[in-house]
Amino acid sequence: MPALSESQPHAGECVFCRIAAGGVEAAVVRRGAHSVVFMDARPVFKGHALVIPLDHLRTLADVPDTQLGPFMADVRAVSAAVPVAFGAQGSFVAMNNIVSQSVPHLHVHVVPRTKGDGLRGFFWPRTRYQDPLEAAGYAERLAVALTDADAAPGAVDSRA
Repeated sequence: MPALSESQPHAGECVFCRIAAGGVEAAVVRRGAHSVVFMDARPVFKGHALVIPLDHLRTLADVPDTQLGPFMADVRAVSAAVPVAFGAQGSFVAMNNIVSQSVPHLHVHVVPRTKGDGLRGFFWPRTRYQDPLEAAGYAERLAVALTDADAAPGAVDSRA
């Protein structure tokens, strides 16, 4: 796990870590071997759940390879259960990494969705590329960054 920055709380100060440990009251759905699932205190729609890793990890990039598969399997299970539990037609699954992350502990939002529920696409304005060449330029920049990350020691295989 990377070193904590001055602005990032230590695990004992993190409200999500305290929820995971049972020290802060929350509507907990399940405490598992890899994650804790609880209801968001400020839901987009009723039934909006959060899935957090047990360890104090801030972003998806901080999740060790050994924990990533089990954690995402828990997210998948919640995303499948939400429509069944709430009579929804589907779910919206999302996470922020630092920007717009209200609690600096990785958390995945699983929100029940029903056609006509009023939620339009993503939560932010959409834009367009000027032309296919501009889109290709962005694709190339990302490809270079992924190649550089693949070459770094301990890198995650981005092609998996």
